Amino acid sequence: MASLIFSSGNIAAANKFRYDIPARNALIRCNLKFEGNGKHEGQLQTLTANQQTYPKLFTPYEFQRNPIKKEETKLRVFSGTANRALSEEIASYMGLDLGDIKITRFADGEIYVQLRESVRGCDVFLVQPTCPPANENLMELLVMIDACRRASAKTVTAVIPYFGYARADRKTQGRESIAAKLVANLITEAGADRVLACDLHSGQSIGYFDIPVDHVHGQPVILDYLASKTICAEDLVVVSPDVGGVARARAFAKKLSDAPLAIVDKRRHGHNVAEVMNLIGDVKGKVAVMVDDMIDTAGTISKGAALLHDEGAREVYACCTHAVLSPPAIERLSSGLFQEVIITDTIPVSEANSFPQLTILSVANLLGEAIWRVHDDYAGAFEHFCSLGID
Repeated sequence: MASLIFSSGNIAAANKFRYDIPARNALIRCNLKFEGNGKHEGQLQTLTANQQTYPKLFTPYEFQRNPIKKEETKLRVFSGTANRALSEEIASYMGLDLGDIKITRFADGEIYVQLRESVRGCDVFLVQPTCPPANENLMELLVMIDACRRASAKTVTAVIPYFGYARADRKTQGRESIAAKLVANLITEAGADRVLACDLHSGQSIGYFDIPVDHVHGQPVILDYLASKTICAEDLVVVSPDVGGVARARAFAKKLSDAPLAIVDKRRHGHNVAEVMNLIGDVKGKVAVMVDDMIDTAGTISKGAALLHDEGAREVYACCTHAVLSPPAIERLSSGLFQEVIITDTIPVSEANSFPQLTILSVANLLGEAIWRVHDDYAGAFEHFCSLGID
């Protein structure tokens, strides 16, 4: 019986995966580690010789980086208040300290931002997902961009792990707004020179920006974690929770031993309301891995999981990059339908929203490497760098 692996195109060289597996619900750092970068060497565990190794997903970025003093580089990374923990992880991987910035609220709710160090002539990266509360975090990002522009930064890159309003990317009915385009215009007009985003809801959102957009995918982090689990390849099936996610699920399945694909056909009757109709594909006796870019109220994915169990699936895993987790998502995800719910830390998850089946993976190394490559104007000439979105 073959063990579960994921393939990486033509790369055949084996690579030992290194990762921490702390207590349930704690952050798991998977081995999207580009050799020579960051400060995590002492924290990572190398698999022993008798443990399974897998083909590596990325060719390492062969460049040694030691901890860097600010006066030795023109790179600055600042964090907003939306996801400070992720920003610290990114800075740690890069061997940098986060920039000193003051962000406060006036009594009437207005946002005040002051940079407490010089950024004149620097490449500035502002890490701020526009997660709930979306309007507060978006406005904070805009004010941060304006502060950097007025402080004579050479370039300002908005690093947006989760891009709010991404679902409002087209008109489905008359007299609707396309809020994704509006938000793109706001970021551009505020003074951003570039956007670095992770798993946009649809690729067309890139075209809404009039500035360069680097689109990084969170799939490799989840693939790395799944590859560390002892799931038999013959028992695996990847499931798209709706027709719109088929391309995403197909790409995911190709990396997981070219697993078969199943599709949940649903009819949506309103915002955040979904109704599952039927299943396309065979899941009887198999381990189903449901893949989506985000989980909001978990209506789509939970109804899909119930259908998979009805069709004979042995276990169901839910995987997504962005865990919005609006009520009643926690109740649905912890109801026993899922063997495990695997998400990333693009959006912070509070302790109140944790539950036994939840696993959180870090995308800090992925975003940190992307920031280095943008700063160094390093594209990477190999096909496996394309997953970073840097071309």
